[in-house]
Amino acid sequence: MSDRTPASVARFKSREAVIGIVGLGYVGLPLMLRYNAIGFRVLGIDIDTAKVEKLNAGRSYIEHIACEHIAKARDSGFEATTDFSRVSECDALILCVPTPLNKYREPDMSFVIDTTNAIKPYLRAGQVVSLESTTYPGTTEEELLPRVQEGGLKVGEDIFLVYSPEREDPGNPNFETRTIPKVIGGHTANCLQVGIALYEQAIDQVVPVSSTKAAELTKLLENIHRAVNIGLVNEMKVVADRMGIDIFEVVDAAATKPFGFTAYYPGPGLGGHCIPIDPFYLTWKAREYGLHTRFIELSGEVNKAMPEYVVGKLMDGLNDRCRALKGSRVLVLGISYKKNVDDMRESPSVEIMELIEAKGGIVAYSDPHVPVFPKMREHHFELSSEPLTAENLASFDAVVLATDHDKFDYTLIQQHARLLVDSRGKYRAPQANVIKA
Repeated sequence: MSDRTPASVARFKSREAVIGIVGLGYVGLPLMLRYNAIGFRVLGIDIDTAKVEKLNAGRSYIEHIACEHIAKARDSGFEATTDFSRVSECDALILCVPTPLNKYREPDMSFVIDTTNAIKPYLRAGQVVSLESTTYPGTTEEELLPRVQEGGLKVGEDIFLVYSPEREDPGNPNFETRTIPKVIGGHTANCLQVGIALYEQAIDQVVPVSSTKAAELTKLLENIHRAVNIGLVNEMKVVADRMGIDIFEVVDAAATKPFGFTAYYPGPGLGGHCIPIDPFYLTWKAREYGLHTRFIELSGEVNKAMPEYVVGKLMDGLNDRCRALKGSRVLVLGISYKKNVDDMRESPSVEIMELIEAKGGIVAYSDPHVPVFPKMREHHFELSSEPLTAENLASFDAVVLATDHDKFDYTLIQQHARLLVDSRGKYRAPQANVIKA
């Protein structure tokens, strides 16, 4: 063991270390707040100048993270910067950058690679680099390891490399950064030791695994498990609908079994930064080993088809009322990917909006968490959230419930919508103007 290893561990245990968080989004920002709250000096690094300026002014850009928490962190030593040369000030560098898919549904590693290249010139002995971005098994070894060692530092002796997948669930009041167990894999035993010392200060339970690859696959398994089960219940929804059965009633009944069943509920498709994307990371990597992950890919196909299923139900409902979708005014309720948050990443609601528009419908939306449609890499709407009044609801030919925010007045919606397409099972009792989707 290198004599530098105990020094690194000691700095984290004494909380004298400087924590550098690269990528100040839905993952990086809560992590920053946690380390700041327990007395560490935290430096945030992001390429987005607007984000950095907001944070340094004590303002938040994520709805469920209050401005006063950012201001308190700033007043107690947190600072954000776009200057990557300041990497050298940090004892830990935690990378929380996006890992999306490209247009071919293959991993886009550009954010991870570009970030690693950006910090590379400023790395020094004694630091630990931790990747938290969800990715395929082998990323840490194949992409980070050679770059980190390029300047002559030896991983495991001079500098330490770990993979520890994020497990944030934005807007979930039952869990916070501190209470969600943290899986960690190190490139070497020394790396793992330093990684544990880094995270055990901030997280109640640390779960070491044997390698970075094992940690990378752990994250994929968690999310693929969810994606596959949602795919199953979405397929069951279609079958139940043809049979005239309410799938939500069936899931609720099955959930009374105290063993051997976990309730998953259908919806309009998958959203967020993990569930729609992560399965494709594994299927892509598995091809390198000559394997075809048919089960995982099938669930992806089922889930991907759900927005079209919802729009098909909308068209059926309009046809029954002697209207075509073309020229109809349609209000989509909820455009974030899950209830009670402002997170738009991979939201199936947006795909529903695009499908409606592509078929000639005039689309609008209402979302109390998203007052103005944000700039997105792949989706463009010049829209603002519509007020939910009786008069406004009645002015639309159809209303599609895509994301079931608690702030919606569901009685008002049902009473005044001409046609209501419910993709979330909010309306269990039969209603003349409600179609389940």
